[in-house]
Amino acid sequence: MSEEILSCAHCHGAEDAQECCKCCEHKLHGEEEEGETRAELIKILIAGALFAGSFFAPVFWVKTAMLAAAYLAVGANVIVDAVKELVTEHSIDEEFLMTVATVGAIAIGETTEAVAVMLFYSIGELLEDIACERSRKSITALLELRPDVITLKRDGKLSEVPLEEASVGDIAVFTAGERISLDGIIVSGSTEVDNSALTGESLPIPSAAGDPVYGGGINLSGTVEVEVTKPYAESSAARILELVENAQEKKAKTERFITRFARKYTVAVVLLALVIAFVCPIFTGYAATFTKWFYRGLTLLVVSCPCAFVISVPLSFFAGIGCASRNGILIKGTSSIETVSKLGAMAFDKTGTLTKGKLAVSSVEGDSEALTLAAHAESTSTHPIAKAIVAEYGKKIDPGAVADIREEAGRGVTAHVNGEEVFVGRGEGGVEVRRNGEIIGKIRLRDELKPGAAEAVASLKELGMKRMAVVSGDAKAAVEAVAEEAGISEANSELTPEQKCEALESLKEAGKAAFVGDGINDAPVLALADVGIAMGGLGSDAAIETADVVILDDSLSRLPAAVKICRRTMSIVYQCMAFAFAAKLAVIVLELFGLAGMWAAVFADVGVTVLCILNSLRALNYKAK
Repeated sequence: MSEEILSCAHCHGAEDAQECCKCCEHKLHGEEEEGETRAELIKILIAGALFAGSFFAPVFWVKTAMLAAAYLAVGANVIVDAVKELVTEHSIDEEFLMTVATVGAIAIGETTEAVAVMLFYSIGELLEDIACERSRKSITALLELRPDVITLKRDGKLSEVPLEEASVGDIAVFTAGERISLDGIIVSGSTEVDNSALTGESLPIPSAAGDPVYGGGINLSGTVEVEVTKPYAESSAARILELVENAQEKKAKTERFITRFARKYTVAVVLLALVIAFVCPIFTGYAATFTKWFYRGLTLLVVSCPCAFVISVPLSFFAGIGCASRNGILIKGTSSIETVSKLGAMAFDKTGTLTKGKLAVSSVEGDSEALTLAAHAESTSTHPIAKAIVAEYGKKIDPGAVADIREEAGRGVTAHVNGEEVFVGRGEGGVEVRRNGEIIGKIRLRDELKPGAAEAVASLKELGMKRMAVVSGDAKAAVEAVAEEAGISEANSELTPEQKCEALESLKEAGKAAFVGDGINDAPVLALADVGIAMGGLGSDAAIETADVVILDDSLSRLPAAVKICRRTMSIVYQCMAFAFAAKLAVIVLELFGLAGMWAAVFADVGVTVLCILNSLRALNYKAK
């Protein structure tokens, strides 16, 4: 897993992963082991015991020693990091604020409060670590998609080789319970495959010779031999991991605002604290009121720490991305979460998006033998129409009954079936079936709507989608039929990729517009849309790479789920911002009038931060129905 996605989610002010601060390096790069977390917990427990014990110390010097030991146990690293940041980066952060506030409190004799501030700050940081780790694990679980080795069958012998050494055309062997590591086609054996890590779909998929399998799936039952069709770098698992790794390169406007705000805000707070501590006493009698105003300045430093903002906002976005990935939805950046939450219009491609992309017989008219004769005549053809007719017939074809098959591209197939000449080909309004030159029947076909498509469209309407349209290059009749069946009022047909872009632009009048597609020809309009949504993480590379959101299992039900997750995430972001701002402002105002002290400041800093973190993690807890 690349470090970028993990660092940016929590970076205190960094504009990109390359600028990620030391806090992220410890908390989100995955380099902080469980042992280090335990060590931090032990330090906090020791400091907490010393702090509590100081209230029962028999003499003053024992109490002072216990408080000093408690302060150093939890505060030494904070002070060192604050000094390093100031010297090397010429910047100040929350650690600097904690250091100045606590050292100043000790200087004016408020040692107990100084230790309390540092102790509770360290507790808040530990809880933050735990919260971030929980959010990170929801995404880094995808690392399990990538095994290190693969078993190949070469010259009749099995051998394990590094995954990167497998080539297209190699025969890989996967036993029951083993994770499939590369995309391919089963050439021998049968099994059921669990693709939940790829698509979010929990039901296993029966697979046998001729069926495709995808890297990242789990072979549940029998041993299968698979001909590799893509090297690892181009496999489904690799593409999904790459999408996740880069998911936070695009920062949301809200998140960018918070990082910029935190930098200027921290400097402003320090300056204001200096004014309160050293300027205000001049106007109220320096000697008599210096300690009081100095204490208020220190309290301001504590209460104004921007932790709650700079932690909870990116953590909420990160949790939202994790929640979406667990529901079979890959969101490539936090900016996409913000945009999806504001969608007012959505355009759909037809074939492969709203429909299955596979022809099926809708009706057979005329002689009862029409379907039987047509299926025999088409039995050797690979044309989609032929496959649909044979599939509809559903019975075993007697090859001895068929002779003299002649296929004419663009026209149809002629064959002798049981000695009679049969023609199956294009006609008005369907496929004509002729016997000895006479029309005996007509077969109508259509591309079937995907299961749940109409329900998904209805759900999107309930979510306030103002306009929805089918935007397709297919024939008018076919597009209008699919749109009507799906419950979409606008149908645009026979469009070129450029005309699709024009149709999408008109939808933007209703607000932010998304385009949902799956084909190579959809790439331009996916890029033009405010949010491009690619159906099928196992489909067109061009569409997936261009899109902002990828629906991994082709299920249209994921679309309303994506909107709900993004809106819920943004709601949590705004809640955290509003709560943190209100709580801090209230304590600051009270402190300026002498009505709040250091303990209130500790709550407004650490307490509010912890509450915001816990609220942020709610973004993880959504399960699409």
